[in-house]
Amino acid sequence: MKTIRAVFVFCLVALFPATQLLAQDDKTEQLAMQYYSQGEFEKALALYEKLFNRNPDELNYYQHYLDCLLSTKDFKTAEKLAKKQVRRNPQELQYRVDVGRVFKTADEPDKAKKEFEGVIAAMSPDQNQVINVARYFIDLGENDWAMKTYLRGRKLVGEVYGFNFELAELYNQKGDFESMIKEYLDVLDINNGYLQSVQNALQTSIGDDEGGKKNKLLKTQLLKKIQTSPANVTFSEMLIWQYIQEKDFESAFFQSKALEKRQQLQGAKILPLASLAAANKDYDIAIKCYQYIIDLGKNSQHYHTARMEMVNVLNTKITTNPAFTSADLMKLKSTYISTIAELGKSPTTLPLIKGLAHLEAFYLDRADTAIDILNEAIEMPRADAKSIAECKLELADILLFTGEIWETTLLYSQVEKSFKEEPIGQDAKFRNARLSYYHGDFEWSRAQLDVLKSATSKLIANDALDLSLLISDNTVDSNYIPLQMFARADLLLLQNKDSLSLLTLDSISKEYPTHSLDDEILYKKYQVAFKKTNFEKAATYLELIREKYSSDILGDDATYKLAELYHYQFKNLEKAKEYYQEVLTNYPGSLFVSEARKRFRKLRGDAIVN
Repeated sequence: MKTIRAVFVFCLVALFPATQLLAQDDKTEQLAMQYYSQGEFEKALALYEKLFNRNPDELNYYQHYLDCLLSTKDFKTAEKLAKKQVRRNPQELQYRVDVGRVFKTADEPDKAKKEFEGVIAAMSPDQNQVINVARYFIDLGENDWAMKTYLRGRKLVGEVYGFNFELAELYNQKGDFESMIKEYLDVLDINNGYLQSVQNALQTSIGDDEGGKKNKLLKTQLLKKIQTSPANVTFSEMLIWQYIQEKDFESAFFQSKALEKRQQLQGAKILPLASLAAANKDYDIAIKCYQYIIDLGKNSQHYHTARMEMVNVLNTKITTNPAFTSADLMKLKSTYISTIAELGKSPTTLPLIKGLAHLEAFYLDRADTAIDILNEAIEMPRADAKSIAECKLELADILLFTGEIWETTLLYSQVEKSFKEEPIGQDAKFRNARLSYYHGDFEWSRAQLDVLKSATSKLIANDALDLSLLISDNTVDSNYIPLQMFARADLLLLQNKDSLSLLTLDSISKEYPTHSLDDEILYKKYQVAFKKTNFEKAATYLELIREKYSSDILGDDATYKLAELYHYQFKNLEKAKEYYQEVLTNYPGSLFVSEARKRFRKLRGDAIVN
């Protein structure tokens, strides 16, 4: 027992100096690092030399020691240090790179070049070694030598790995975009499984492409690849993808048609393209896409979907155009009726039936017909509960349109109760709260709206917030009459009673000339003028909001809508660009910022990539 205790005490005594030394090294390293980071290399040099001599296997000490020698221009000692490390670690090629680095820093470029070339020549067919050497060159700012390393590695490793992604990134940093794109596309010649990775890399590399130079290079190289590698359809898919990034849906459609015919895909490529085009408001191309699928025949796998979506796109195209005519509406109604007749009344076609009812009520002034259509739809056997609920919401809106308030709130409440935690139920709750607002029950309405501010649907949450703010901002005193009048005008506008709505709005301005609703009144008048395609008057109302209330809640709305007017109605692109930029500059937190940035950059001539 005494022997064991003696050994234990001896070990403690022996370890004490070592522990003390480690603690001392930690303090020395901290002080050295402090000097190093402050650029006091001479002070740091002595400390790192001491640390390195005590522990030459510590890479961190060596690197900082070498840096200090180079910074103090002690090139001879630096050369000896690097060469000594080469002798001690002949397999670690980074030390040979350091020898070249010493020569280059000492302004001996020929010697440096010889060392760098020797490093690259000494590499073995080892993918990891190639990557490590190249990364070390990059860390030293020697990107050209890193490129040479990868190119030499490509020859050594062969088909195992071509270092295309690494080279592409270096070419991108150099500004050699043609070579960058070539490297990415060459990957797909080897393995088309890299398609998503290549798309992600290109999206990052060419996303900010002022003037469209990179996108033009990419399309040129893709077209060459399609010609030289016709069997590899990946390049056709890449070209379609690129057209979509640029929102050139027409070119994407033509390219997709060619690919469809080659692969006999029966509309599989065209269907998602149609949806994308419609989402980006390129309705004409969306219609062409759906018509292409329809023309494939009724036995086509996607025929039914294309027929239904064609009607939806036609509806959106017509009803979002302020200049639509009665003839346009009758043509749309005819398309609804013929499509429903062909596909049959069934749970699948319920969205079309609901769309026809909406058209009849809100555009053709045939509410009774719309109500009959929806009552029949709600009784449809085997229809799912959510589809029925959507028809009930549509019916409730029409009943509100006709002034049947009790039936309206009953239907909203039914849907809300059946789908409490789902977006459709939250939508029903919002419509009920809005109905209370229309009829002046502001306290109850705001209580419901405040609950909906945390709705899962961002759109519903935003609408709830906007209406809640309107109520709270205009009920600060006990006089609710102006807001009651405004809510009534709002309802009249919903019911297409535009003249009565405007008279009501004018009454508020006359009786309460300095009320906080002034900007809201101007915005409602803008909406009426826009609806009637009186764009000059619409612009006047927006300008008044910007002039008098630019810092209020509707300042960004007015600026963005003005940009749209000049962009799409007046075709004054320079003016539109000014207003889009103003949204970005003056309203950085606006919901319109993202779209305003895209449109501004497009008008400026940038190639817009998603």
